[in-house]
Amino acid sequence: MQRPHVIVNLAMSADGKISTRERRQVKISGKNDFSRVDRLKAECDAIMVGIGTVLADDPSLTVKSQELVAARTGRGLPGNPVRVVVDCRARTPLDAAILHRGPGRRIIACCEGSDRKKREDLSALAEVIVAGEREVDLPVLMQGLWMRGIRRLMVEGGGRLIGALFAAGLVDEFITFIGNIVIGGENAPTPADGPGFVREEDFPRLTLFAADRIDNGILLHWVVEKN
Repeated sequence: MQRPHVIVNLAMSADGKISTRERRQVKISGKNDFSRVDRLKAECDAIMVGIGTVLADDPSLTVKSQELVAARTGRGLPGNPVRVVVDCRARTPLDAAILHRGPGRRIIACCEGSDRKKREDLSALAEVIVAGEREVDLPVLMQGLWMRGIRRLMVEGGGRLIGALFAAGLVDEFITFIGNIVIGGENAPTPADGPGFVREEDFPRLTLFAADRIDNGILLHWVVEKN
């Protein structure tokens, strides 16, 4: 299957949480890591998030550094990567920042059972891809992104989307900033939520590529082992 190279990038607390139990966004990393993430965005063809991240954080997913934007346009690329939302039920608000802030293409991936009127409304602001019946078929979506010229895809969350990508064998790199705070809470989101894996032989295996101290934490760069 032809698909983009998928890089999952996130920040988590020292106890492995990516936000509070109320799904409230928390500042975990600092300015040096923010700059690193901005560079990674600028190096990718697209950035993907799940609908939960859109509803909780309302991100724009734009490249912040004007120098990086200029470097992209100087290479003949749009200033911002394509922004992709995995949104089975077409719940993306029409006034969401991801649909309006900064120029560039947007893609919303929905399910066949989503409301047709909502899909039509979203199609005025983004390209709507229908893939899957009760949940977005991620392998089909990845093939569709490849066909649209996306070769390098960054995924920023949330936990359920990342968990599903790991379960489908679609993650190539896993980059985690681990900050110096403890969030706690048994219901607080983790980097790979969802049903998880039962059998040990199904656990995705990682090889540590690099480890660097940055800000007040550590950055771990893992490569996913392929069977």
